[in-house]
Amino acid sequence: MHEMSIAMAVIGQVEEAAQAAGATAVRSVRLRVGELAGVVPDALSFSFTLGCAGTVLHGARLVTETVPGRARCLPCADEWAVGMPPDLCCPACGTAAAALLSGRELQIAAVQWDDGTPGEPARDPIREER
Repeated sequence: MHEMSIAMAVIGQVEEAAQAAGATAVRSVRLRVGELAGVVPDALSFSFTLGCAGTVLHGARLVTETVPGRARCLPCADEWAVGMPPDLCCPACGTAAAALLSGRELQIAAVQWDDGTPGEPARDPIREER
């Protein structure tokens, strides 16, 4: 199951960044995962949860954003969603000469963490609450 190695790599990179920023806890990690990347989202989520135990990411939420696969025909320049399983034949001219534009991504898009500084109050208390 390569999702565990992917999860551990993500956790390692986030831990390193969190430590450099002085974070005390990581709340969430958002990943961009291409539909052609060969990653099973449920397996990745399960692996992420297991791998976070005992780290600054313990309890962090993994949010995955699926990036659709897109291709461009080299001869006619038409672009299309390739789908899954991928259709790499141009729907406009039928040529099988395609350049894959997206769908293989696996990127950390955002991380939300606590840096240990006390938060500001959301608002001043109204008179009736004092």
